[in-house]
Amino acid sequence: MSIWELLLAFLVVLLMLVALLANVLVLMCFLYSADIRKQVPGLFILNLTFCNLLMAVSSMPLTLAGIIYKSQPAGDQVCLAVGFLETFLTTNSMLSMAALSIDRWIAVVFPLSYHSKMRYRDAALILSYTWLHSASFPIVAASLSWVGFHHLYASCTLYNKRPEDRTQFVIFTGVFHALSFLLSLVVLCFTYLKVLKVARFHCKRIDVITMQTLVLLVDIHPSVRERCLEEQRRRRQRATKKISTFIGTFILCFAPYVITRLVELSSVVHINSHWGIISKCLAYSKAVSDPFVYSLLRHQYKKTWKDIINKILKRSSINSSALAGEPRTRNLPQLNE
Repeated sequence: MSIWELLLAFLVVLLMLVALLANVLVLMCFLYSADIRKQVPGLFILNLTFCNLLMAVSSMPLTLAGIIYKSQPAGDQVCLAVGFLETFLTTNSMLSMAALSIDRWIAVVFPLSYHSKMRYRDAALILSYTWLHSASFPIVAASLSWVGFHHLYASCTLYNKRPEDRTQFVIFTGVFHALSFLLSLVVLCFTYLKVLKVARFHCKRIDVITMQTLVLLVDIHPSVRERCLEEQRRRRQRATKKISTFIGTFILCFAPYVITRLVELSSVVHINSHWGIISKCLAYSKAVSDPFVYSLLRHQYKKTWKDIINKILKRSSINSSALAGEPRTRNLPQLNE
């Protein structure tokens, strides 16, 4: 193995471990907190978490084996199943992010009617559509034998081995990425930009009230005034940072892989195999970033996983103190004697 292949193999192992740990932590928070389970977006986050976990235990290990052995690491049936699952999970995770953005859009733009427009039944219908949409493409690809081991990505994924099917495969790949990556990106941009517009409008209203208050309070201490102005600046930046993170991570992780898949269809451009695997690792990195972007860095999840850790530490400290106290109780009769 070359140094590049060793680095790529280490990167896949790192992504796999972090994805498993982070997504399991999100799942634990969901099971532990009744408040999180009550929220409608929790269904979308749960679906996204399961997609990321399945990706970490199915597709990533085979990519690692493909990098190490430089060939198909399993039988044709296993590769077909993993390639089917990889296509399904990638599309499902993209559509789950789009569903989360729609939920935020309704909550921010239509706050008074949110509970009537986004109920558990509505969320279940949206998830049903994402599953049907996500399953349709791998079913078609598997029926036409367009799933197999692709050496460029060292992965079991969409792959056409028959030259006579080239035109149909090009059309299928273009439609697939248009109705998965591009559709999700358009929804993300539309909804989050609407959310940003509303957030900025509210910030302006709060800023006007803050400035009027500061003008009226003539005797206010300069440090208090400075803190108010600093909070005002932070408030303006907060929504922009969050929305930039949602859209930015989506583009950064998926766009290189999607563009590489589309460029690959042209026989004119040669793609380096190392870049193919790097673009695949970038797509895998979404399974690592999602738990932090959508869950673990939010206040409610932070509080929940801290409660879980404290509960575990408290239980272990009680057990250790009980074990430490046991020998003392045994020695008491001997001392009395």
